Amino acid sequence: MDSLTADDFFALDLPRHAQLINGALVVPEPQSTFHSVSLYMLEQGLRRTAPGRLRVRRQMCVVIGVRDVPEPDLIIVNASADGGPCLMSYAVRDVLLAVEVVSPDSEDRDQDTKPRKYAAAGIRHYWLVRMDENNRPAVHTYELDPHTGTYAPTGIHHDRLKLAVPFTIDIDLTEIDRL
Repeated sequence: MDSLTADDFFALDLPRHAQLINGALVVPEPQSTFHSVSLYMLEQGLRRTAPGRLRVRRQMCVVIGVRDVPEPDLIIVNASADGGPCLMSYAVRDVLLAVEVVSPDSEDRDQDTKPRKYAAAGIRHYWLVRMDENNRPAVHTYELDPHTGTYAPTGIHHDRLKLAVPFTIDIDLTEIDRL
């Protein structure tokens, strides 16, 4: 099959969580418990702390180019972009933060391909979540450097994710032990 476009992608009958990366269809493997629980914990923490002008969305497509429609694990979008219950994707201009929880099948995409594309598209914040040696999430945070157009690391958070940008965030990452 030739390289797909975003229009082609949305016209197909695809399995859940399919993505379009560089014009190629990507269908991820089923999630691990770590992936699922980390995602739930971060989603709940972000919903608890996000200001009213923002919305937290889980596994929603983001159109970042003609041949790129990734599905980050979590995104923070402007509330004004919320198009109602039938919305299928968000425009990249409305995304403030993209979060990827690393799985064995997504490692290269999550730590290389996607952050490069997110940065080039102007998404200001990116988090990469990995399992640490205690089977807990280690959240690697990045902010877009406007001068280089690439992400600069801002921290690695193990037991607590406490940030002042993109808004005040305080999430107890050890909560995963109780979920």
